[in-house]
Amino acid sequence: MTVGEGPETPAPPRLRRDARRNRERLVEAAHAVFAEQGLEAPLDVIARRAGVGNATLYRHFPTRASLVDAVFRDQLTGTMEAGERARRAPDAWAGLTGYLDAVFVTLAADRGTNDLMTTRLPDVETLGAVHAHNRETVDVLLERARAQGSVRADVTTEDLLFTLAALGRAVPPLAVAAGPDAWRRPLTLFLEGLRGPARDPRPLPGRPLDEEELGQVLGEMGPHRARPTDGSTGEAAADDKA
Repeated sequence: MTVGEGPETPAPPRLRRDARRNRERLVEAAHAVFAEQGLEAPLDVIARRAGVGNATLYRHFPTRASLVDAVFRDQLTGTMEAGERARRAPDAWAGLTGYLDAVFVTLAADRGTNDLMTTRLPDVETLGAVHAHNRETVDVLLERARAQGSVRADVTTEDLLFTLAALGRAVPPLAVAAGPDAWRRPLTLFLEGLRGPARDPRPLPGRPLDEEELGQVLGEMGPHRARPTDGSTGEAAADDKA
């Protein structure tokens, strides 16, 4: 059939399957790279690891926020479910400590999740809902714990959220320096400081950091930390869009 004699032939279904597979590969690669390097990882590294070009990445994910949302949506939803379970606990202190344990297990899973939950990244739809739900969960549990006498009367939700965010930032370097569960000791120490006067403190888990490990942790915190290059010399020019 010559041009103009009939309707344009539709694209073969194979192309649609290829597009879906490219999206899946990008999400898988992004999860791995974000886990290793954090959310500041160059997007061209993700494209190369997925075996596609930068144009393909931006066709599926025009902004970094849209890619982050696709990668972490399910994981963040799990945190909200943990909050709902904690709110139903009869003992508010047990609910609060169990919830924070679940949150910190998530923070320790990879650097990308940690960056996402301990800072603010605009335009990530799921993240906004998680932060709001997290604050409400902490607020509800603290109010109940104060009423039950298991938490100091002067502790506020903001006190708790600020300290947890600061401690959460230290979780990945703590794992590198002293093992995957090293965060349990400082978290327990912090929680014991919240306890009401009638409660006996429980023993701190694990061991304290030594001087060398403390220096390693402090050196690994923040955006200046060393990052694997994965063969990249920097962001692709197109990354300015994200």
